[in-house]
Amino acid sequence: MSYDLAVWDGDRPFDNRAASSTYDELYERYLESDDAAAPPAPRILSYVEALVARYPDDGDDGVVWASPPVIDEASGPIVYLLMSYSQAGEVSEFAAALAREHGLVCFDPQGECLRP
Repeated sequence: MSYDLAVWDGDRPFDNRAASSTYDELYERYLESDDAAAPPAPRILSYVEALVARYPDDGDDGVVWASPPVIDEASGPIVYLLMSYSQAGEVSEFAAALAREHGLVCFDPQGECLRP
């Protein structure tokens, strides 16, 4: 079981409904199809590097990521983060705050809401 977040490069949507629509479009275009895979955008790459500097995805230290390596879940302007449910509280808070620091949008697809 995992807890998921989507982080993307773009303008912050006005509300959760607009964010959900943007998420659906980005997910379908960049993540859903193998044909749609694109190299991560520079800001997404920088974000993922900072994220895995704090929570490494290449070791056995407390299984944080449900689908390592994290960079493999990035395509174009979006990265889909799958974290172990047991670690979700701490890691998702950090991931959302880091997204804000990087000027990125953080969205919770389970709750269909923007993360502050």
